[in-house]
Amino acid sequence: MIEQLLTELTEQVVPVIDLIALIFIVFGAAEACVNVVRARFSQNDEETLRAVWMQFSRWLVAGLTFQLAADIIETSTAPSWDEIGQLAAVAVIRTFLDFFLARDQSEIRERQDIDAVLPRAREHGFQRLG
Repeated sequence: MIEQLLTELTEQVVPVIDLIALIFIVFGAAEACVNVVRARFSQNDEETLRAVWMQFSRWLVAGLTFQLAADIIETSTAPSWDEIGQLAAVAVIRTFLDFFLARDQSEIRERQDIDAVLPRAREHGFQRLG
């Protein structure tokens, strides 16, 4: 009885979570396209393009997180080890992608912090090394 209820609930919830993930990813991709075109036509610097890609990666991470949540829920009612293995492989791939996107975001933030501090440091006689 409870197992049947959980299976039915999972069948209803997983597509909704997948739809949320799809909306995040599509919205992020559309926003990134518009912002890249704007940046190219307005002759903005690399800093602006980095900000566009950083924002896009945030949308991707959000979408991937929702997709991973749907996979975890779906795995809890998967009827075979083969399906569990396939979902686990997808989850691992998404987790690695999420890790590398988060790392890239961190590196961009560090560069932005350095670039923000650099003008003040130069005022005090410091030079950037490397």
